[in-house]
Amino acid sequence: MQIRPKQRQTQHTQGPVPVASGRTPAERHGGKRHFARHYLEMVAAMVVGMLVLGAVTRGVLALAGTELSARRHPELASLEMAFDMSVGMAFWMRRRGHGWASTLEMCGAMFVPALALFPLLWLDVIAADSMVALEHLVMLPLMFLVMLRRRNEYGC
Repeated sequence: MQIRPKQRQTQHTQGPVPVASGRTPAERHGGKRHFARHYLEMVAAMVVGMLVLGAVTRGVLALAGTELSARRHPELASLEMAFDMSVGMAFWMRRRGHGWASTLEMCGAMFVPALALFPLLWLDVIAADSMVALEHLVMLPLMFLVMLRRRNEYGC
């Protein structure tokens, strides 16, 4: 009995031919679509966390006879908002099967803008009323950058 060497496949095989990156053009396009969908899902999870936990926080504070005003306590309001969004996003990421490292990185992206803006607030460079809006303006692109860091995880 003779053993024949395995025949090499030619370019006439079934299916698309992989490009230099090892992924077909359709796979790369699908990865970008999945990446964008995941980004939007995380933003939605953040909004849900912010609305639900924010309402719970305001309710508990109201029962205690106090409130958390973004105008009077912008630092606390910013940290509370970052926490609420992190909880919603972390819940969704863990449900989707992400590990703790990537989940905690993304949660860090919620807190870094607040911490970076606090000195500007204290120096009266920015107003307390604009703190939350500026925090979101920095947070969303930072979140995108964190996702790019792990693009294989978020894009497939």
